Amino acid sequence: MIIIITLGKKEGSVKRADGRAFDELRPIKIEAGVLERADGSAYLEFGGNKVLVAVYGPREFHIRRFQKPDQAVVRCRYNMAPFSVDDRKRPGPDRRSVEISKITSEALAPAVFLEKYPRSTIDVFIEVLEAEGGTRCAGITAASVAMADAGIPMRDMVVACAAGKADDNVVLDLSEKEDKEGQADLPVAVMPRTGEITLIQMDGNLSSEEFEKALDLALEGCKKISEIQKDALKTRYGE
Repeated sequence: MIIIITLGKKEGSVKRADGRAFDELRPIKIEAGVLERADGSAYLEFGGNKVLVAVYGPREFHIRRFQKPDQAVVRCRYNMAPFSVDDRKRPGPDRRSVEISKITSEALAPAVFLEKYPRSTIDVFIEVLEAEGGTRCAGITAASVAMADAGIPMRDMVVACAAGKADDNVVLDLSEKEDKEGQADLPVAVMPRTGEITLIQMDGNLSSEEFEKALDLALEGCKKISEIQKDALKTRYGE
């Protein structure tokens, strides 16, 4: 089932190149428990993005120098498949994927009761099968569902969404074209129950007023996506 979310469409609202209103998300689909051999897994489609996540752990961390004696470590590997974009990507990690792996770990870690598993690791593998703008937010959102599917104790799930500026308008959930040609991008990750923001980045320029509007749009988008995360787990495990 694919869900299209509109956040209170207003009369006279901006229409974008793909026909969405300024505050409208792309179609979203999330499925939990798609891989048998992983401890937890999830598959997400978000617009043209297709993301598969596998989670292993908590398990013993064998690399001693990276161990933490009082808590677990969340390790993420974000990877874009060579066939995920129009221009074939070189296989293996690049500078961007290393950066996104790091920020994804930092976005997910605050939600986990890491202190319950000293000297352990939670390994999160994010594979982008098709990319269409906003892959870091899609990866974080899917990874959180996969961690919940693995039974990892969490304060809340983490959900991510971006807003930004394109064609001089502040809009929610930038498409690939808007991301590349737009004036600003603001990815945000949050734990919806507490409202704690675990990731915020900005690429481009926004005025103070535009920043506040973009942040409000992103947080409202996160709330809606959070309900779809919960529905995916309910479908997997029942009410």
